[in-house]
Parts: sequence; C-alpha cells; structure tokens
Amino acid sequence: MRTLCVWFPDWPLADIEVEPDRPCFVFEDRPSRVSGGEAQRIRAANAAARQAGVELGMGRRAAEALCPTALVLARDLAAETRRFEQVVLVLEGLIPRVEVVEPGLALVPVEGATFYYGGEGPLVERVDKELSNVIDPRNALRVGLAEGPFAARWAATLADHGPQVIEDTAAFLSTLDISTLEKDELIATFRWLGVSTLGELAGLPREAVASRFGYSGLHAHRLASGEDQAPRPRSIPPHLAVEAFYDDPLETLDQVAFSARALSVRLMLGLRKEGLAPYRVEITAEAAQSNGFGDKVRSRTWRSADPFIEATLTERVWWQLRAWVEQGGVPGGLTRLRLDPSDLSGDGRQLALLEPVAGLDGTLGWQGYDPARPEVERALARAQALVGPEGVLQASPQGGRMPAEQVLWHRFGEEPGVAERDATAPWPGATPGPSPALVPPEPVPFDIEWDEGIPTRVRLGSRWEPVLNWAGPWRLTGRWWKGEPHADRYQLVTSAGAFLVVVRNGSSFLAGIYD
Repeated sequence: MRTLCVWFPDWPLADIEVEPDRPCFVFEDRPSRVSGGEAQRIRAANAAARQAGVELGMGRRAAEALCPTALVLARDLAAETRRFEQVVLVLEGLIPRVEVVEPGLALVPVEGATFYYGGEGPLVERVDKELSNVIDPRNALRVGLAEGPFAARWAATLADHGPQVIEDTAAFLSTLDISTLEKDELIATFRWLGVSTLGELAGLPREAVASRFGYSGLHAHRLASGEDQAPRPRSIPPHLAVEAFYDDPLETLDQVAFSARALSVRLMLGLRKEGLAPYRVEITAEAAQSNGFGDKVRSRTWRSADPFIEATLTERVWWQLRAWVEQGGVPGGLTRLRLDPSDLSGDGRQLALLEPVAGLDGTLGWQGYDPARPEVERALARAQALVGPEGVLQASPQGGRMPAEQVLWHRFGEEPGVAERDATAPWPGATPGPSPALVPPEPVPFDIEWDEGIPTRVRLGSRWEPVLNWAGPWRLTGRWWKGEPHADRYQLVTSAGAFLVVVRNGSSFLAGIYD
C-alpha cells in the first residue's frame, strides 16, 4: 500500500527554549538486555549538539561526555502528543485515516487521495505546504512516500531537500545500509556475516534467516524485501471492539485516566481469548457538548510496530484523551469511549527467552513476555493433565562434570528439589564449552572408527560420516570407590553435525549433540 510518512526528527525539542549556541538533547529510556533495566538513549539533539558529535541513539553518558555544558532533558511523550495533535488535525483535513506511530511521526495511506489531488507529486507538495504554514520553521519537516510504512519512513528520513517520492521501492530498499533495521545486536551479527545492505539481506533464503535468528530475523527479512505489512488484516467481529458509556460525563483527567486503563485492559482480554493481537487501534471519544463545528465525536488511529499489550495501549489511549481534553476537544466531559482494533494478527509472535515486561506503572521487568505467560502456563497444565505429572518437567541448574548431570528436573508447577551438587562450585574436569543443545537421559551407543587413536568416521544410521575436526580427549576420572571406570570425552565435528562422545572400556557413547 502506498504510504505517506510525515516526520519531525526534532519534535521532542519543539517547545524547548535554549540559546542557539548551547548544545541541547533529549533522552529516553529503552529496554537494555545487558543490564536487565533501562538504557538512556538520545532521542533528539539540536544543531550545536550534533556539531559536537552527538548522534541519535547514542547513550546519554557518551553524549554528556561530548557536551558537558549541554541542556539535558528527559523525553515527555504525553506533552509531545498534545503538541502533535495540531499536526494530525491538519493532515486529517487533507487525507483521512491518519495513523500516529509516535509524537512527531505519522503515516497515511494515500491510495484514494492521489486521485483527488492529481497524483502523488501534487499530494506531497500540498502536505508539505500546509504543514509548513502551521508549524514553527525551527521544527524540521520531512515528507516521504513509498510502498509500505518502513520504506516511507526512510524516504522521509533521507528527504533532506524537500519531499521525496519513491517510485521503485524495492530498488530503494536494496541500497539502504543494514543499520536501518535499528536492531543493534542483529545488525552486528549481519555485518559479521558480511551482510551490509538490505538488498544483501533480502537475497538470503528466508527460511534460513528465520531458523537462525527467529522472529527478529524473519521481521528484518520482510522489511528488507519490502513486505513490512506482516500483520494480515481480518474482518473484525463486532464483539471484539469495546465501548463504555458514562451517564455522568468524565471531566477530570484522573477520571479519564482510570477509564482509559479499564477499557484498554478489557479490549486486550477479549482479544486474547480469540488468540489475537492488534497492530492498530482506533480511539473514539464522544463529548457531552458539540464543539464550534457541531461535532461531538473525535477519533484517532494509533499504530505499533509490535502487537499492542495492555501497558502500551493504555499509554496511547491516555495520551490521546489527555491531548483532546486539554485542548478543549471534549467540551462538557466524556460521555462515550470506544476502542476498535484492526490489523489483527493470529499467527503469534516468536518470543525471546527474556522479553521486557512493561508494567502499567511504566516499570520494566524480565520475567518473560507477561501477557502470554498465563496462556503458556494454562497450556502446560492441560498437557500435564493429559500425559501425567511426570510428562511435563521443568529444569533448574546444578553442579556436575557431564551435561546430563548439570540439570535438575522437577514436575511443572512444583518447587525444584534440593540440588544434589552445588552449581556454584568450580567443578574441575567439567566438560569444556559450549554446552550441547540436546542431551540424552542416558549415553547412547555410538560407532566410531579410529586410526591410531584419531577418530576418522562415525556411523549415523545406515551411513558413515567422516570426522572433519575433533577436540580432546578430556580425562574423566571415575569414582573408583563405586566401581566407576575412567573415561575420555571427545568433541567430534562432521558435515551432519557435532557430537559429544564418551569413550569408556573401549566402547563409545553419544553424550550430547551440538546445535
């Protein structure tokens, strides 16, 4: 879908008064997988700060080291939303169905508008002109149009001299640097593999990228291929939209905040029962009295790159309602509030082992993806009821020299028992890393051919595979007082996989398979 992007890169600095020659930048908190908390990153910087070397995405400490005298401010998303409402109103006067991604960034599908304005060129020129007339010239405006939101945003980002319309989106994306994905860990890995542009990434087999990098890699490949509309819009059953009526109009911000939170949670609970998650939500508010144009109803659509959860949806509903209330857009108080989800995805999302959990109070935790956790636990409990208590187990670490010894299993839903071996002990003679991905409960007989003490071939089913590389042996001293023999451990690499092998009394056993 052809999409128009309107972006104000310095929107967080819009109302900040500072001397022209004094550096100033705004930071925001972003989840940090390294520390398990929040990392403060630069979101916007003025010209003086950029001249000193401050870049968007840079850590706050690094930026302050470059500009010790800079004015440093925390980002206020609620205030930015209120200021951005004026921009959205102008856009809606030109093109309907405006989607707000964040304050300062909006997307608009333009399929119908291009016919009305006589083409994409006249359309973007009209948008640029109208917004330039109502926004302070200090707020840099960038307008881009391309196929899909991702390409449109980068068209706007690279539009240094007036609006930019991309005709061949695939060719445009293929030239972009891999850093445009804005996923630091993924970008570093791609560069290490020799992938430096989106075109090179799109040329890789999608199945291989998804297998190696999971959901993040799959999403990156879709973006590089110009397929950023991953969610598939469905027809929305009427019962999935939620609505609340208020006999006594809500006039205070506290009342509005409570109502926004309650309705957001109600919407997400209903969607979760259907196994769905929304990427877009339309917020509709009805006032007790009409405004100067005779309208009582206001509506706005918010978009998210990831499926909404209760916390993120609550924030956006609250920001929007507060912007309307403080600008007099809900005269007489709020009498009706409605949330309509769209772009519903039922394919699910492949979650990492540790996903940031955003609480309703804004705090972050690392307990797994919180909204999905109850469903996962219920599914495991149902499976346990079918296969028996011993059929679903959980693992906890303990000490040991062999991989199978280093895991203590217990029934799902029960507390782990007392570890037989201390996991924090040094354990000299433990099997060298990396740890195998698959460990059989008991060592399995494994045929190996040797040539003067060097492994040459291994038997895999009905065929023999040559050993390409190997390491070892590492001596494993048995407990002689229990009659255990000594053993040697080897790591063997073949074209079909890598294996951990134990050789004891002239016999070989498979003790682990590496991924």
